[in-house]
Amino acid sequence: MAEHILFLTGKLAEKRLNSVLEDMDPAFSWEVRNIGISVAALMTATLIRRRLSALDGVDRVLVPGLCRGDLQQLSSELGLAVERGPDDLKDIPVFFGGESRIPDLSRYAAGIFAEIVDAPALSVAAIVERARRYTRDGADVIDVGCLPDTPFPHLEEAVLALKGEGFAVSVDSLDEQDLLRGGHAGADYLLSLKESSLWIAAEVEAVPVLIPETHKDMDSLYRAIESCRAEGRPFIADSILDPIHFGFADSLLRYGRLRDRYPDIEIMMGIGNVTELTEADTTGINAVLFGVISELDINHVLTTEVSPHACSAVREADRARRMMYYARTEHSLPKGIDDSLLTTHSRKPFPYSLTEIRELAGDIRDANYRIMLSPEGMHVFNRDGVASGGDPYSLFPGLAELGDDPPHAFYMGVELARAQIAWQLGKRYVQDEELDWGVAMDPDRVSDSAQQARAAHAMKEGDFKKANSTLQARRGRRKKKKTT
Repeated sequence: MAEHILFLTGKLAEKRLNSVLEDMDPAFSWEVRNIGISVAALMTATLIRRRLSALDGVDRVLVPGLCRGDLQQLSSELGLAVERGPDDLKDIPVFFGGESRIPDLSRYAAGIFAEIVDAPALSVAAIVERARRYTRDGADVIDVGCLPDTPFPHLEEAVLALKGEGFAVSVDSLDEQDLLRGGHAGADYLLSLKESSLWIAAEVEAVPVLIPETHKDMDSLYRAIESCRAEGRPFIADSILDPIHFGFADSLLRYGRLRDRYPDIEIMMGIGNVTELTEADTTGINAVLFGVISELDINHVLTTEVSPHACSAVREADRARRMMYYARTEHSLPKGIDDSLLTTHSRKPFPYSLTEIRELAGDIRDANYRIMLSPEGMHVFNRDGVASGGDPYSLFPGLAELGDDPPHAFYMGVELARAQIAWQLGKRYVQDEELDWGVAMDPDRVSDSAQQARAAHAMKEGDFKKANSTLQARRGRRKKKKTT
């Protein structure tokens, strides 16, 4: 006999959950039951225990992945298995062993050269450490940058150290002697050779990246390409991307003409002239540039992290190339695939209306504060009602329960600050969770103590970061005062 599974949900997700299960045509029989709240994610074990009945014929109960509470205890009380499902409805087929609907972003076409621009000013150890970070962020080749009129006595040592660590290495200079030294040291690529310096390619094993002899001189680039092809020498061509208002549009056209003329050669685009020299968030710039790179079938990208606002350019390039590759192979728009490049906004920042939040608040019977956002602002509610506003300072005085509970007051201050930022920017806010800054978030800047604190709090039943426990502590202090 087939297993019968009871899926618990809220009113807002009920139709969608039924639709997902119907599309699955599962081997088990199932029933969807609205537990009597609007938002399924705010379901708790306590609420389920209070409202769930009529379980004849049910073999297993599946609750939303964000459901809080001790489900093992609930299972014992109900006498049947109660399990958490996935956080998102779309992942239910995968939960039951079906095919994943998550886009496969493991593949990409364009390789990333990440340039260490200030390499001459760094020690060999610092160069290797920077290379490790760039590689962790997605770089395929570490580009050792040489500075004009700046001595680089440890160039060979740096190349050897990087090669010893297993990195693919390029040396980037317009000085012929730097390129020759880098090539003899074992660099895999040399950036950049011109028609007049192409002789270096015959002296070393490194693959040359070819550029025009002078700016916009495409004929010289074509001659350098033809020379390499005639000798059967591998090469990469780069027609140079210019900054905005200094030839940007024309330079894109040059890449188009280069690809039309040579459909099968490898081409590089250096994108730093746009990401570094445009004062705008680089996530959006990278998304558009990699759209162009995908359409023109550019094979390699040179990126930099010099300007402070471009500090996550390598991670962004890695994410953008994967997203654009997936969109191209699926013949789709680069939309609804991945939201890592949506760093300051969210696709759907406010999933619930003020009416729905007020309806949910009407079902709350405890003193714990919930915080949710709607287009109208921030909303804090518990059994005593809903307070709304756009400023934590206007909301905080009304939270009377916090007067003698410093830990809870601290928690609410943190959450309201996050909620305000999310509301102002149009980002998704989920209580007890850090705001998601996508690919812009440096994983090294999330402290171990913060991660451990979040993990510990997440195990507490429906406490909204110890809201309930601090209430109990306060009541304990009051009781102690009465007895002394």
